[in-house]
Amino acid sequence: MEREPREVMEYDVLIVGAGPSGLSAAIRLRQRAVETGQELSVCVIEKGSEVGAHLLSGAVFEPHALDELIPDWKEKGAPLTTKAREDHFLFLTETKAYKSPFAPPQMNNHGNYIISLGNLARWMATQAEELGVEIYPGFAAAEVLYDDKGAVKGVATGDMGIGKDGEKTGNYTPGMELHAKQTIFAEGCRGSLTKTLFEKFDLRRDCQPQTYGIGIKELWEVDPSQSKPGLIVHTIGWPMDPKTYGGSWLYHMEGNLVSVGFVVGLDYWNPHMSPFEEFQRYKTHPAIRPTFEGGRRLSYGARALSEGGFQSIPKLTFPGGLLIGDGAGFLNVPKIKGNHTAMKSGMVAAEAVFDHLTGGDNNGPEVIAYPERLKQSWVWPELYAVRNIRPGFQKGLWAGLANAAYETGLKGKSPWTLKHHADHTTLVKASEAPKIAYPKPDGKVSFDRLSSVYLSNTNHEEDQPPHLTLKDKSVPISVNLALYDAPEQRYCPAGVYEIVRNDDGSDPRLQINAQNCVHCKTCDIKDPTQNINWVVPEGGGGPNYPGGM
Repeated sequence: MEREPREVMEYDVLIVGAGPSGLSAAIRLRQRAVETGQELSVCVIEKGSEVGAHLLSGAVFEPHALDELIPDWKEKGAPLTTKAREDHFLFLTETKAYKSPFAPPQMNNHGNYIISLGNLARWMATQAEELGVEIYPGFAAAEVLYDDKGAVKGVATGDMGIGKDGEKTGNYTPGMELHAKQTIFAEGCRGSLTKTLFEKFDLRRDCQPQTYGIGIKELWEVDPSQSKPGLIVHTIGWPMDPKTYGGSWLYHMEGNLVSVGFVVGLDYWNPHMSPFEEFQRYKTHPAIRPTFEGGRRLSYGARALSEGGFQSIPKLTFPGGLLIGDGAGFLNVPKIKGNHTAMKSGMVAAEAVFDHLTGGDNNGPEVIAYPERLKQSWVWPELYAVRNIRPGFQKGLWAGLANAAYETGLKGKSPWTLKHHADHTTLVKASEAPKIAYPKPDGKVSFDRLSSVYLSNTNHEEDQPPHLTLKDKSVPISVNLALYDAPEQRYCPAGVYEIVRNDDGSDPRLQINAQNCVHCKTCDIKDPTQNINWVVPEGGGGPNYPGGM
């Protein structure tokens, strides 16, 4: 297919992704421009249909970075209304719940807020636009553009109206090129363009492999008698086996709303395990089920999160651009919080980029001051202090808890740094792992995948090239099915991957139901041979998470 010429838009700074890090960077750039009287054009593009449409977080929000970015956020109506009031930390067995007399220090939420991250982003977008930032939702960045010296010069959005056959349809619209002096990539976890930057500039050469978790979330309207605004409950233990990292959150918000979710480390070992089913099973626990009985499930979603922490942070800069937020991996795993660190990374990057572009710190096409400034901020020591806690769980729950207590006592001053391993390498063969008999959903507190995906408001234009691509179409049967019983059927929380057969059970083949994809990126991470490559669909496609998620 011959490509038509693409319109070009030029800016001083282009930001890919309208999450908390990208919006923080945009706001800080324009704040500096206004403060100094400089002309500086800033554009943010977002693949979701609106700002916040693809944001999903079980968010207890630490306002440290927001205090620095917009000190008068209360007066400006930031959607932080439910103060954290009470922390519970439970260890679950199959029938019992044992409450710790104290929560781990990292989970002390005094001064924090239970929020909807999507609503916070929508509010931040308004603040950014008031400062002169241009924001374009529904623009999916599909390609990194380079100049003749190999430096990043911007991105191109995907063509619209291309059919499954690769030919133009009647709705064809060519993509656009957005050029900038510096491009800030804030794609979030496992960004499709960020992956290509890792490879082109060898950004992961001197760091540990990134390790991930999958977080699956629901928003409920519960019976008023069960609503306790400000209550925060975290659990470990059942239904996870002791070798697998995982746990839950349960956050009570205003208006009888409860955010509930489950995180499973994607370094899990048993190919028969289904994170989705583990989450549904968790809600049936005698200590958890009463919260939801008589309530109504409002929405559902899933996304991966970067859990590698300090030792998995890649090189953050390259000619023409830089990485911020969860795409770089700034999550504080013991806190189960990454929004404050993501925002701060965006703010530090903005300061460095501004000085670079306005002559105060211009040393060629690479903003080398950014990582140095980040090391001088509070983000670096915060992540360094907890660097050994997540990898300590590689030897199981009990060893992990003992190591966490030790590291917490020393405040991260151990003379060593533990290592990570790549999540796709950890599955054992299906024949070597016990099968798991999951109960059928009861339709009251536990549900199936398809009814869940319906609540995510996921939609993709059906006649478009697949955004879930296979490097080798034979691998799903010859390797994944043969050795691991096709784990993609279970690790996907949206029923995208399905092994179908003839009526007599012959001719197994992989069916990809891309319409269901909630953009969690788990397949891209966990596939044993790294044969699945997630790329962006047409702009605006994917989930549409409502306010409250």
